[in-house]
Amino acid sequence: MLNELLHVLAAAAGGILPALAWLWFWLREDSKHPEPRQLIALAFLAGMATVAVVIPVENYVGTFIQDQTILFTAWSAIEELTKYLVALSTVLWRHEDDEPVDVVIYMIIVALGFAAAENSLFLLSPLAGHTVYETIITGNLRFIGATLLHVLSSAMVGVVLALSFYSSRIDKFYHAVTGVILAIVLHSLFNFFILNEPEESVLRTFGFVWLGVIALLAVLEFIKRIRPKRAYAQ
Repeated sequence: MLNELLHVLAAAAGGILPALAWLWFWLREDSKHPEPRQLIALAFLAGMATVAVVIPVENYVGTFIQDQTILFTAWSAIEELTKYLVALSTVLWRHEDDEPVDVVIYMIIVALGFAAAENSLFLLSPLAGHTVYETIITGNLRFIGATLLHVLSSAMVGVVLALSFYSSRIDKFYHAVTGVILAIVLHSLFNFFILNEPEESVLRTFGFVWLGVIALLAVLEFIKRIRPKRAYAQ
């Protein structure tokens, strides 16, 4: 019983602590106008709770989709849509979300919460089997790959929404749909390459994810400069 508890605690730490490290990194991008700590915590915990919703849905979908490519695409769609809806229902409607970059930051926080819970579940299996090497490899690969994939895909939704931050509601709706579709495509492509590349080439796919992170940092600098249209007329 004690060993099982230790396994669970170790898996939770292995999933959550790296996500918190990434959280610290991304919050620095909004250091001039930081978000309230309670909303940061709410978004992160909401992202973690999302996993409990997504897993049963994905399991159900898996019972009638046989093709692996279609199945992983469906799972990508479920995860990206659910992460967006959770962010929308918990933090994106609040008055603290008062500048374009905030949308991206909140989407990233939700994604990190989701990744923290998901990574903990992935780590729990090898830890329970007492395979230390497998645990380390799994943790490292998810830290540098899958976690950042969730960040990039959710941030893509946030970026598209940020571009329409000062637009009408209908424009925001169309942008939201576009952002979620792009996130699903990105997530699906990642899964496709992971599934079809030989094991020694997986790090190359993770390399593209890192390039995406660099591009995201550049895009964030542009988004920070977005102002209401009336501001340009003054």
